[in-house]
Amino acid sequence: MGRPFTYSRTIHFPDTDAAGVVFFARYLSIVHEAYEESLAAAGLPLATFFADHGVVVPIAKSEASYLRPLLTGDRIEVELTPTRLSEHSFALEATLWKQISGTRKRAAVTRTEHVCIHSTTRERLALPDALATWVDAS
Repeated sequence: MGRPFTYSRTIHFPDTDAAGVVFFARYLSIVHEAYEESLAAAGLPLATFFADHGVVVPIAKSEASYLRPLLTGDRIEVELTPTRLSEHSFALEATLWKQISGTRKRAAVTRTEHVCIHSTTRERLALPDALATWVDAS
């Protein structure tokens, strides 16, 4: 197994709720940013990857554990690891890290499961070659 892909980011004011902490749904949005960056770093063109060519790869399941609050201005790292589940599905596991008093601490962990389907019939399809290569390389 390879190393996880690391994505660095600053938490911005629009990421937060009225209490000043990252809104729960934004954690998955941030992880999706890391997913897109990982695909781009692997040479998968995002303009065509997310375009409808008869194949779509929706999220079928998501879960998140919130361990420490993230606040505006926090610098975080998202470590992302894809894992093959079947010929037509994979999971993305992510850990969001922040620095607290000079120590790296887990702020959240998420897992999303993605399934490849035909955009019209919704029948399951094998992962496209480029996506399968990206998943299996991790």
